[in-house]
Amino acid sequence: MPELPEVETTRRGVEPHVVGKSVREVMVRHRGLRQPVSDSLDTIAGDRFTAVRRRAKYLIFDLQESGFLLVHLGMSGSLRLVGPAEDFKKHDHIALTLDSGKQLRFHDPRRFGIFLHLPDGDPLAHVLLEKLGPEPLEPDFTAAHLAAACASRSCAIKLAIMDSKVVVGVGNIYASEALFRAGLRPAAEARLVSKPRLAKLVTAIRTVLEESITQGGTTLRDFLHSDGEPGYFRQRLFVYERKGQPCRVCTTPIRHAVMGQRSTYWCPKCQRP
Repeated sequence: MPELPEVETTRRGVEPHVVGKSVREVMVRHRGLRQPVSDSLDTIAGDRFTAVRRRAKYLIFDLQESGFLLVHLGMSGSLRLVGPAEDFKKHDHIALTLDSGKQLRFHDPRRFGIFLHLPDGDPLAHVLLEKLGPEPLEPDFTAAHLAAACASRSCAIKLAIMDSKVVVGVGNIYASEALFRAGLRPAAEARLVSKPRLAKLVTAIRTVLEESITQGGTTLRDFLHSDGEPGYFRQRLFVYERKGQPCRVCTTPIRHAVMGQRSTYWCPKCQRP
């Protein structure tokens, strides 16, 4: 699944090509996504994009007169900018033709994505967004916040930081990598982790996500940049999908377990309970 860095990379790739551009034509080739594509999507034709924002793993496209588009890439979705004459791929479900001559296409083989038109109101108050925790790269994500969120949680710290009500956008890959950098075992009980160690974890989460955004996102099988090129942060990973391989720091074999139905990786020497 595209995680926060992939979504932010997509936002940065798409933004300069859509902001200030008008929508000439709306084509919906398939409405059956995780939630049906909004019937009102056609009404944005003739309107102009004024901004592209990200909240957690959602993209918000601001329109001058017609409200907003709320987009989620799901398990395998991507946004691409192509020429309108380019052949449609099998799973290109939506195409917005811009007055620049480019088309913004939403591609989603598994159809777990979301492409909604919100004609009015505050998109941040939408039911999908209203209960989300702080952004990990914003100032309100602090050790104090994480300590308060974990104070009554007996679950593993990895599961706590993957809870979008605690902090958004820390998916499975980045949770494993941040815990390694913080020297903290994934199974450590959240409420027992000291505030100084949580402070290190906050810093590690920020660092891993910022590095991944800089590198262009993690290479996943289904993820491509807006320009069609894959991300390449995967080569820098320390523990994820490295079961049995030597730790890059101490050479101890990396261990693996399933936690919360997700694969989890750690170094038993570098990471303490």
